[in-house]
Amino acid sequence: MTLTSLDAAALDAADPLAAHRDLFVGAAGPVVYLDGNSLGRPLRATATRMAAFVEEEWGGRLIRGWDERWFDQPLTLGDRLAEVALGAAPGQTAIGDSTTVLLYKMVRAAVAARPGRREIVIDRDNFPTDRYVVEGVAQECGLTVRWVEADPDGGLTVDDLATVVGPDTALVVVTHVAYKSGYLADVAALTRLAHDAGAWVLVDLCHSVGSVPLALDAWEIDLAVGCTYKYLNGGPGAPAFGYVAARHLADGSFAQPVQGWMGAADSFTMGPSYAPATGIRRLLSGTPPIVGMLGLADMVELVAEAGIEAVRAKSIALTEYAVALVDRDLPGVRLASPRDPAVRGGHVTLAHPRMREVTAVLWERDVIPDFRMPDGLRLGLSPLSTSFAEVEAGVAAIRTALDDGTR
Repeated sequence: MTLTSLDAAALDAADPLAAHRDLFVGAAGPVVYLDGNSLGRPLRATATRMAAFVEEEWGGRLIRGWDERWFDQPLTLGDRLAEVALGAAPGQTAIGDSTTVLLYKMVRAAVAARPGRREIVIDRDNFPTDRYVVEGVAQECGLTVRWVEADPDGGLTVDDLATVVGPDTALVVVTHVAYKSGYLADVAALTRLAHDAGAWVLVDLCHSVGSVPLALDAWEIDLAVGCTYKYLNGGPGAPAFGYVAARHLADGSFAQPVQGWMGAADSFTMGPSYAPATGIRRLLSGTPPIVGMLGLADMVELVAEAGIEAVRAKSIALTEYAVALVDRDLPGVRLASPRDPAVRGGHVTLAHPRMREVTAVLWERDVIPDFRMPDGLRLGLSPLSTSFAEVEAGVAAIRTALDDGTR
């Protein structure tokens, strides 16, 4: 993007998705919200849906709701999410649990499916939960963690992975979009490399789902996990989702470790011993969070209406605009994200020794990015709710905050 095009009003006027901003609570201001990659704004439709759910479905149908709709909701909504945003066929995705719980289930199941292999591979800059879960499972199972040293301003590459993956690798844990840098990994190529070594791949989609087009089936991913409160706007504590490739469900190689009644072959028989459901239902454990799925269901339909390719195009335009403004207006600030939009997700990170202090100042001024150690301020630009004017205001506010303390 050239500097001559840095006119926020003109860019907003030409934005084909601009009208969608009116569907979000608070999108008209006064808060400049640049943290949609951590918690998305709520949709107005969700407020209406939640009120109606309490009065009519929960309040009116009561426990009959389980027989009428709720029992299958983790799977029906999972299939819809898969169709709209995951590039996955039906029967492989379920909604439920937190990201952490699903990561544990997936990691534990994967290493059990590769007996005799002693290593789990993950990069040191992966999200803390992913690393902590891997370390915990490795300790529990007597395995070794093989750490990959990746570029902190980038992410895991095929060359990086090739140095550590081998015949002892049971599982490779990959993040599609790096939570710090925004690096967009070549998941298909990483998966081919892992499969050539006989390992499974688990992909963390938290910072890409709803912002970047996915093709889980075409990439031949084994397992995937993602949250729904970032670009999918499910709300605080909204449930995560898990994907298990159909081939692993069909041959029985995926056996999840947290055996609960909702994942049993016949949940309401409540028999003396556990027998897993034959399909993706086996991923479930306890009672699914029906209320927590309401906002997610609304956002999935909005993404379907807008089209994930159009969402990605807007995402690229927003991050390109942010980078151009930073280059022009923030001397002394380092872009800690890839410059090439083809390998960048929906957020950019700006590095400066004072960014922790700057973030706190901005929050007091109703400008909300977030901070990541040691010195990174992240601009999370949610395509359907963020305007170019917000990006412009945010970068201007960063400059003012830095100038206030002298750079």
